[in-house]
Amino acid sequence: MSDEKDNDTEMPEPANDPSPVDTGQEIPAAPALEEQLAAARQETAQLKDQLLRALAEAENVRRRAQREREDAAKYAIANFARDVLQVSDNLHRALEAIPQTALASDEALRSLHEGVSATERQLDAALERQQVKRIWPMGEKFDANLHQAMFEVPTAEHQPGTVVQVMQAGYLIHDRLLRPALVGVAKPPAGEAPPPNAGKVDTIV
Repeated sequence: MSDEKDNDTEMPEPANDPSPVDTGQEIPAAPALEEQLAAARQETAQLKDQLLRALAEAENVRRRAQREREDAAKYAIANFARDVLQVSDNLHRALEAIPQTALASDEALRSLHEGVSATERQLDAALERQQVKRIWPMGEKFDANLHQAMFEVPTAEHQPGTVVQVMQAGYLIHDRLLRPALVGVAKPPAGEAPPPNAGKVDTIV
């Protein structure tokens, strides 16, 4: 009996080649990678800044639009209110034109006066419900933001700059001036020097 020949062939072990696999692409040097990273970070920072600016601008636009809507709602009746104020002025002039002596002696005229006064009060109440408020600054310090000086009155009875006469009431709508009050303002009598702190009043002729 013949000996069986061992057909197993011993395979050679793969050689340990420490050299990197050639992929056909050149690996950048470390300084080049750092430059690319720095550029990417700078671009990211720029994009973030642009995004924040865009968000801030969008918020400003939203707030501005909201404020404009609120103002439109608050002051929508401004033009109508100015027309109604003329009616209030005429009612007030009618009441001022009636002499007090006539009211005392004429019952019919007194009843008419009371009716017109009631109408004026109702009109003022209706305006106030719409946040239209009367300015009647008699005896107050002149305020150029609310009053319009028509003339000056020489007097020693009032401090210079005090409103001593109101020709026409002013009005506010919410916190905005709808119409200034037309007033006469006190000034020192002729020959008397004004106090050092007395403000100058611009008189409109």
